Amino acid sequence: MTPLPDTPDYLKTEDAHLFQRAYAYSAAAHTGQVRADGTEYITHPLAVAQILATWHMDAQTLVAALLHDVVEDTDISHADIAEHFGEAIASLVDGVTKLDQIHFESKAEAQAENFRKMLLAMSRDVRVILIKLADRCHNMRTLGAMAEDKRQRIAQETIDIYAPIANRLGLNQLYQELENTAFRNLHPTRYKVLEKALLEARIDQATVLEKIRTDIQDGLTQVGLSTEVTRREKHLASIHRKMQTKHLTFAEVYDIYGFRVITDTSLACYTALGVLHSLYKPIPGKFKDYIAIGKANGYQSLHTTVFGPFGAPIEVQIRSREMHRIAESGVASHWMYKSAEGELSRAQQQTHKWLQGLLDIQADSRDSSDFLEHIKVDLFPDAVYVFTPKGKIMSLPRGATVIDFAYAVHTTIGNHCQSARINGNLAPLSTPLSNGDRVEIITDAQALPNPAWAHFAYTGKARAQIRSALKHANQQDSEALGGLLLGQAFRAFSADPNELTDKQWKKYTRDTGRTRVETLIDIGLGKQLGVVVARQLLARVEGPSGRYIHTSGPLLIRGSEGIAVRMGHCCDPIPGDHIIGQIKKGQGLIIHTHECPQVKHYREAPDKWIDVEWAAELDRIFRVTIRVIALNQRGVLASVASVIAAEGSNIDDVHIVEDTGGAHTQIIFTVQVQNRAHLSRLMRAMRALPEVSRIHHLRNADHAHPAPHPSKEP
Repeated sequence: MTPLPDTPDYLKTEDAHLFQRAYAYSAAAHTGQVRADGTEYITHPLAVAQILATWHMDAQTLVAALLHDVVEDTDISHADIAEHFGEAIASLVDGVTKLDQIHFESKAEAQAENFRKMLLAMSRDVRVILIKLADRCHNMRTLGAMAEDKRQRIAQETIDIYAPIANRLGLNQLYQELENTAFRNLHPTRYKVLEKALLEARIDQATVLEKIRTDIQDGLTQVGLSTEVTRREKHLASIHRKMQTKHLTFAEVYDIYGFRVITDTSLACYTALGVLHSLYKPIPGKFKDYIAIGKANGYQSLHTTVFGPFGAPIEVQIRSREMHRIAESGVASHWMYKSAEGELSRAQQQTHKWLQGLLDIQADSRDSSDFLEHIKVDLFPDAVYVFTPKGKIMSLPRGATVIDFAYAVHTTIGNHCQSARINGNLAPLSTPLSNGDRVEIITDAQALPNPAWAHFAYTGKARAQIRSALKHANQQDSEALGGLLLGQAFRAFSADPNELTDKQWKKYTRDTGRTRVETLIDIGLGKQLGVVVARQLLARVEGPSGRYIHTSGPLLIRGSEGIAVRMGHCCDPIPGDHIIGQIKKGQGLIIHTHECPQVKHYREAPDKWIDVEWAAELDRIFRVTIRVIALNQRGVLASVASVIAAEGSNIDDVHIVEDTGGAHTQIIFTVQVQNRAHLSRLMRAMRALPEVSRIHHLRNADHAHPAPHPSKEP
């Protein structure tokens, strides 16, 4: 029997007994199991519980830590844990249990789904993530026993996801340990070189740094401030990241060392700042007040950079003792230093707000990987602080735009925003925000989200809400409009839409995968043509041969049908070409020329195509591509361009094929024409130029086949 461990001394007697009982239960469940380093498996959950005990976590959390692997690695179920230790502890265990029983299409999807489940459980109870972070911390400490590929994967996952979460929750010491351990495993050689350089710098600068610390301490004491001045050092992963992003050598990183001043009160922090600036000259633009405007994870401090006695910049952080506790322990400070039962620290309140935001994002995320990408954006705490018209401070990730601000205020404000004012001036919704901006959102009850917003929205919440609003906006109106358009199409065929039978709709649904409601919405939104749907519904199979019968004549194409009708890129049809229409699931009607190679692939399936013709009156112009082979001489491009303009055509694009030193060169023009007759006139006029040897109308499929450089044709 594994001996019982020491119980955390802050637990009450009944909680201590619960802890010992959970340890015995877990040890029995993991009997015979060993870790990769050969130790008994029970040493891992015990180590996780001991890490949590350093944060003074409650008994339920410690017990859940002891049991966090039993459901995954043994025959014990969620119900068993609930029966022995209660539903609250069972829920905590479930929050950190991996989904091994579910089969995913890829390892990336499995990771994303596990992370999604963990974050959603965390949004209900933040203790879930604290257990998971402690679990990851111990796994990183013992990573050396793993195979190289697994070590690299776990280290990368830690630096991508778990270290940023620890930072987001204000767990500074844990954040630094996770980053450093991941860095050591990902880049062992770089880690050793930097570690040696840091040690040497520490020894070389010890005397100078101690003198600066003493001078600051003496200056603060002289004005009667009770303070503690300590030296601080950047962790290796942070130094490496700065060297990488700013392309610096180790010797060029000047802020490796800094100082921290701990005072009694917020007021004393500002007094200490004044004393410090009287001792050393502050560097302009290097002061940040995170006391008046705290970070999203509850962090508060004054940051200033001054010129040191030897000309080198020195960063100093000034904070109260309470701020220091939160800075080091973050959300865990709620358990370590709570002053009253149920009272939430600033870090706890900020974390609770962020976690609730996760529920909004996941509700509108299409899948687990989509959710994970949204969360990654919000994990990095580099923020901008902006003001509402009433002076309320709002924190947003750096890179956020006006539309992110609108959705951060309220979903309804975002959905109905029309324009905005930044610092009193009108600004587009895509404008990135800067620190100190005063933002006013102008709304209109009739305004609705625009699909373009998703391209410049930065936060996961805004993107999720925009997509949700677009998905549900005016579906009833679209369905009603679709019904009217379909009815109009039926009347063009002298048919009554009310006589359609359920059998016809079921066959249509079976053939297309779209229900009646979905089809009407698609017609109303312009994704489907009512005429096309009517043709499919009215078509019937007749006789033993199953011959497909169409009603009425060909469908007329005007060119203004929108996204419901598209020109095939494989053949680029223009008016005058003989055309055929392909019904393609999910894409609407695609127009091809009769000679298009794609036609033969579906011509034998008559339910996939319909007869179409160009209408007499067209509502658009068409782009065509022309290859011109001309003499390689000065002014030839200008001559051809002049002819194109004279024939009433615009040039959309021109590309000269790389010159090989021959007598001829190839010029590829993309021009606008009205129809085939217009194209013929244009090509005749170009061919009449003495410099031009050959002209060819390129269909899209021809673009990849450059022509040879021929001699001048007779």
